[in-house]
Parts: sequence; C-alpha cells; structure tokens
Amino acid sequence: MSMDVIDYDILGDDMQYVEIELDPGEAAIGEAGMMMFMQDGIAMETVFGDGSASQSGLLGKLVGAGKRLLTGESLFTTIYANEAHIKRRVAFAAPYPGKIVAVDLAAIGGTLICQKDAFLCAAKGVSLGIAFQQRLGAGFFGGEGFILQRLEGDGLVFFHAGGTIAEKNLAPGESIRVDTGCIAAMQPSVDFDIQYVGKVKTALFGGEGLFFARLTGPGKIWLQTLPFSRLANRIISAAPQMGGKQAGEGSVLGGLGGLLDGDNS
Repeated sequence: MSMDVIDYDILGDDMQYVEIELDPGEAAIGEAGMMMFMQDGIAMETVFGDGSASQSGLLGKLVGAGKRLLTGESLFTTIYANEAHIKRRVAFAAPYPGKIVAVDLAAIGGTLICQKDAFLCAAKGVSLGIAFQQRLGAGFFGGEGFILQRLEGDGLVFFHAGGTIAEKNLAPGESIRVDTGCIAAMQPSVDFDIQYVGKVKTALFGGEGLFFARLTGPGKIWLQTLPFSRLANRIISAAPQMGGKQAGEGSVLGGLGGLLDGDNS
C-alpha cells in the first residue's frame, strides 16, 4: 500500500513542532504523547502496533506491537485521520530541545535506521520495526544496545534529535568516528561498528568513554549535538539532592531565595 502524501511545516527554533496538513481522507501516525493540537474534523484512533498494512490480522498486530515493546516504546500508536471535507492540520511537538528532521523514505531507498526514541510521526502506512545490531561489539558498547528503530515505506517520516543536527554523506569506504550517543539516524547501507579509544589514560580521563562508534559509508548519517542522556546526566548532577551547587538563578537573595521559594526543600 502506498503512503499518504502529506504537506507539512516545521516551526520553532530550539523547541520545534511540526504541523501536518491532511487532505480529506488522509491520515498520519504519531508516537504516543507527542500530539500538540489538532483541528476540528480530525479523528483519533489508537491502534495496536503501528497500523501499517503489514500488520493486518491479529498475528500481524501482535508482532508489530512486540517490536515496539522491544524498542522501549508504547505498544500503541495513534492514527489521526481527516474526516472533514476540507484540509485540516495536526501538530506534533518535540519532547526536549533539539531539531525535527523530515525524511522522504522513497528518496533514500525506503528504509531509515534511528535511535529507539527518535520517531515522532509519519504518513500513515509507514512501518515501524526494529533493527538488530549485527555485531556483538556494537550491541554491547554502542550506547543504544542491540536494538534500534527501523522505519520503512515510501512516505514522509519525522524524527527528533537533541541540539543541532549535522547531516553527512559518507562515500563508499569513507569512515568517521562518532560518540555513540551522538548518532541520531542513518541509512541501512552504513556499516556500524565499535572502536576502542586506544589509550588507557584517554579512556579513563578523557570524558568520552571507552569506545567510539565507527560509521563507514556509503550512506547518509544524521548526528545530534546534544544526546538526551547527556542532557539528563547534566541535570541530575546539578541537582542539589545529588550534591550539585545552586548558582542562585539570578536571585538577589541567592541561597536564601532558594529556601524561600522551596527549591532547596
């Protein structure tokens, strides 16, 4: 089944959202909890799995839901269908600071591999699956484990990544070493392997971990400057409960202001 052809606008700067315009009868699928708003005339239906044509029948739906469970996502997705006689819009918001990227699957061979929590929304008919890492090293030390998301079809998909996005096209045989958490998405033709940092002192005190991801072309990759795990670690380490120091947040009362407004409770 061919995908619905949808029009869209990506709006905002650091906290972006995407508005999808649906013609009468068109539909989009969204990750649970990502919908921002929808106009009158759009009907919501929560489905088991991703609602693609490949999941017809009870067994297909169970398999599709199981794949989503393995990637850490909800067993359900939501379909937003335009039942009005005019064009209607539905919007999906990014869950943390970063950028939303639109990818036409038909233009890159029909498949995109991305982080487990990167998928935001897509044209109805796109299949959401899993991609297992082929090598033990990449699985154990790749930062995302054995399982990534596989998005398949010939329509538009939207994924979200933290910070700023760097898009790179790797020529056949061209390699690049990347912090494992900075990989947002890639074409399946890109070879993913893990490389040891090389020096014990650098590994222990360099702050970059023991391993790099080595990506080898041909294919396109999308890198993110701010992985959510890095952002979360900084927030946790700065929390007063974890021993972090409060900077006063601009209050003329400093620490006393924190006591008064309950920040230090």
